Amino acid sequence: MNQNDQPRGVGGRARDLGKHPTDPADRTDPANPPGPKKPAMSSKSAEPVREKRLRPSGGYRELRSFQMATVVYDATVRFCERFVDSRSRTVDQMVQAARSGRQNIAEGSRAAAASSQTELRLVNVARASLDELLLDYEDFLRQRHLPAWDKNSPDAKAVRVLGFPHPADPPDLTDPSDVGDRARWERYAPWLEHKDPAVVANAMICLIHQANYLLDQQIAALERGFIRDGGYSEKLAVARIAERQRSHRHPTDPTTAKAPGCPRCGKPMALRTARKGPNEGAQFWGCSGYPDCKTTQPLENRL
Repeated sequence: MNQNDQPRGVGGRARDLGKHPTDPADRTDPANPPGPKKPAMSSKSAEPVREKRLRPSGGYRELRSFQMATVVYDATVRFCERFVDSRSRTVDQMVQAARSGRQNIAEGSRAAAASSQTELRLVNVARASLDELLLDYEDFLRQRHLPAWDKNSPDAKAVRVLGFPHPADPPDLTDPSDVGDRARWERYAPWLEHKDPAVVANAMICLIHQANYLLDQQIAALERGFIRDGGYSEKLAVARIAERQRSHRHPTDPTTAKAPGCPRCGKPMALRTARKGPNEGAQFWGCSGYPDCKTTQPLENRL
């Protein structure tokens, strides 16, 4: 069955559907929101403010993909309770696939602070899990000789259109909390709570297609961000170079102030790290005139 229930209008209203994880509003940890920096320490409170990280993370509850995956997970649990034999292994497989689709979006968002590759991998796992769940619903219809909706059928269109934000929507639909989850469920309740299992299964197929579409947009945004900005290790290297340059501009920095002069040529020594050999990772003083002068000294030896 070919039922590509993708949201329409990628250039227009789709930007409301698929807030990409590279957007500050989606990727910022709620505990460290964007905006003017607060003082490091309040005069009335001894509680320090969290330091800014190199890469933003969290904020997954505001992602449309996570919100849609939550509806899919909750609806799958209810579907299995109502229409699938509790003794069947299919129950566990469907529920676990739905749960994986949701949880891996959250886990990937939190992992973004330390690894863009891990985030990409986990979001791809979420996408694959929902694909597995999609096949389960298609199997349910086929094996029971139940009708499958055409993607252009009135029912399929009616379910699809609910995935688009609308000015008349109640404000709690955008609430990234349990209030928003309940409001989103109520939108789809006429289909998800229908007594006919064929109606519920077809509606779920529509919802999974939309969740997969959103995840495809999220994955593409993550890939673009990785190509443009690099990964965590690259950002860490850039930050380290910037810090070293700052230290050289401010000779009062403890490391720079204590640097000895080269006993051979008189130039200042520079703090270096061994990259190979038995002392790999150890720091030492090396002449800043390298390669003309290759004098080195142990770190603790300051002349």
